Amino acid sequence: MIATLFDFDGVLVDSEPVHLAAFNDVLASYGIAIAPTEYAASYLSLDDAGVFREVLSRAGRAPSDEEVRAMVASKAPRFLARFEDAFRVFPGAIDLVARRADRGPVGIVSGALEDEIVFALRKMGLFGKVAFIVSADLCALSKPDPAPYVLALEKLRALGGFRDAVAIEDSLGGVASAKGAGLRCFAVAHSYSVDELARAGADTAVSDLAQLTDTLLDGE
Repeated sequence: MIATLFDFDGVLVDSEPVHLAAFNDVLASYGIAIAPTEYAASYLSLDDAGVFREVLSRAGRAPSDEEVRAMVASKAPRFLARFEDAFRVFPGAIDLVARRADRGPVGIVSGALEDEIVFALRKMGLFGKVAFIVSADLCALSKPDPAPYVLALEKLRALGGFRDAVAIEDSLGGVASAKGAGLRCFAVAHSYSVDELARAGADTAVSDLAQLTDTLLDGE
């Protein structure tokens, strides 16, 4: 069996603009706003803590761990409130996850918080199709570090019964994380171009999820 490890935001759900808005909700009290182009260039693959730490550092602040944790906690309900009104699934996402779950274990490997991922999976009717979730809550290091995918592979080995695993990503940092963990990585151009994803090291980059056929993912 082939296991499939999905990034979440930007691969299955079109939530990156919602995350950006929620980040800016919290950062407004600091007089800081992240522009969409800056978010894509510098922050898109980071978890919440990584974004806040990097943004404040660039603004000349040295945030404490406690301050960053408070900012993450403040963002979470703001994100979910916005997500309720702006929930959008990428075309083909539900079918792809369900199809891959019929062929082997499916995991979610994301810099989002677990509550956010579970909320979306339930709305998509996919919660029962996912064997495990590696979220920001579980991993001290975020993408582009390979740590999230290394942890996912450990979870897969505990499940057993798979002969290979592939990752599906949308960001440059996500591709770097998956490749750093030794995975084959397929990237979908929801956040970056096909050429950018290929240059980042994706084994295959496609323009939409419909192109991720079982034949392609399984290497048949």
